[in-house]
Amino acid sequence: MVQGILEIIALLLSTIGLIGAAAATGMPMWRVTAFIGENIIVMETRWEGLWMNCYRQANIRMQCKVYDSLLYLPPDLQAARGLMCCSVALSCLGLLIAIMGMRCTSCIQNNERGKSIVLIIAGWMIILACICVIIPVSWTGHTIITDFYNPLLLDAQRRELGEALYIGWVTSAFLFAGGLIFACRHVPSDKYLDKRLMYPRNTPLVEYQPPMLQRYPSSIRSRTDYV
Repeated sequence: MVQGILEIIALLLSTIGLIGAAAATGMPMWRVTAFIGENIIVMETRWEGLWMNCYRQANIRMQCKVYDSLLYLPPDLQAARGLMCCSVALSCLGLLIAIMGMRCTSCIQNNERGKSIVLIIAGWMIILACICVIIPVSWTGHTIITDFYNPLLLDAQRRELGEALYIGWVTSAFLFAGGLIFACRHVPSDKYLDKRLMYPRNTPLVEYQPPMLQRYPSSIRSRTDYV
């Protein structure tokens, strides 16, 4: 019963992580314009993402343009493209495999060892998806912070951490928690499985009844004959 509840919790955590990874991949808010120093143009905001950059003016009008070439991106965003796509693919595939190994599904029936192995494989795939999220997010955040304190850059060239980075960090935590629950699944031993085969769970219990003593008719003699 407890294992079934943990499986459902892990499935929900991994699903939230998958949604967060897909959202962070598509959002353009990886790098945001920093309004510091003499930069007083606060009516215009620039967002730089993995697939496009956007300009937003006075919270009314926004224009986005897809990058013409992959080489236009800095190295951290170039690596982030591939890693984030791998994260979405691994987490999606891991969820599908995990559903096959859960107790509440009818796949791989009467094979608890097989179900446990399937859940462990799914858990490690989700953990790999977590690693594929946290590497590009942390790398991009480190680059933004390093450039922010670089005295050689102009104030207009500095950027701040975007919302997609925060979503990526939270997403990696959800994926790690869900994958860890799946990966820590206990695999039953062969001796335990042999006992389960000898004594199935649904075998009805037969109550022990002692043998009944047979009663014979009393003797023809009456009690007065023994006096």
